[in-house]
Amino acid sequence: TSVSPLRAALRAYCTRMARTEGLLFRQLFDRDSCTYTYLLADTDTKEAVLIDPVLETLSRDVKLIEELGLNLKVAVNTHCHADHITSTGLMKKQLVGLKSAIGKHSGAQADLLVTEGDKIPFGRHCLVVRETPGHTDGCMTLVMGDESMAFTGDTLLIRGCGRTDFQQGCSKRLYNSVHSKIFTLPDSCLVYPAHDYRGQTVSTVGEERKYNPRLTKTLEEFVDIMNNLNLSMPGKIDIAVPANLVCGLHQI
Repeated sequence: TSVSPLRAALRAYCTRMARTEGLLFRQLFDRDSCTYTYLLADTDTKEAVLIDPVLETLSRDVKLIEELGLNLKVAVNTHCHADHITSTGLMKKQLVGLKSAIGKHSGAQADLLVTEGDKIPFGRHCLVVRETPGHTDGCMTLVMGDESMAFTGDTLLIRGCGRTDFQQGCSKRLYNSVHSKIFTLPDSCLVYPAHDYRGQTVSTVGEERKYNPRLTKTLEEFVDIMNNLNLSMPGKIDIAVPANLVCGLHQI
């Protein structure tokens, strides 16, 4: 017998709720760089991870972690950012036992240099590393162990993607990364990017596979689009990249 659309939607909703049971999740925003920082924690053990923290919001993030009574285990950057300085280095000075993490191929310093398939555990949950280079060599997507969420950094944005015209950028690599490492996730997997400049907060793999105006094109069309964006350079690139190579502590 066929399943009604309402019942199918309810079943999908219940499945998503079951997947995220016992997970605390916060999406935080830095207005200047339009960066999203993500806080995830196990509600039982209080172990937590923080994704893409920003220097200017250090006090806000530490205060929230302390208010929620969390034990922040790892602060991880999805790549070596060019538009803001990470707060991981200074955060380690304020939170005992905190470790920093970044992709091994980023060339940056961190306590944990992670590669394809590595897991970042927090309580009963974990983030699984998928290397997704193209915006930079060290870009990675962090996928929840149950594949309910993917934190895509600058590799895949909502209806867009990261630029490929500096910092080891390569349009072909980015296209292949998205199609082989992100678009292979379930349609229902929620996509949380590192940035959004239009006020969008979340998408899904299914939506991006169907509606992303760049990544629904052929490889050749995509490369042509990326070669003709004519974007200005990030305003903080000269200070952000050197700082982020040393956990955000350069000249601080």
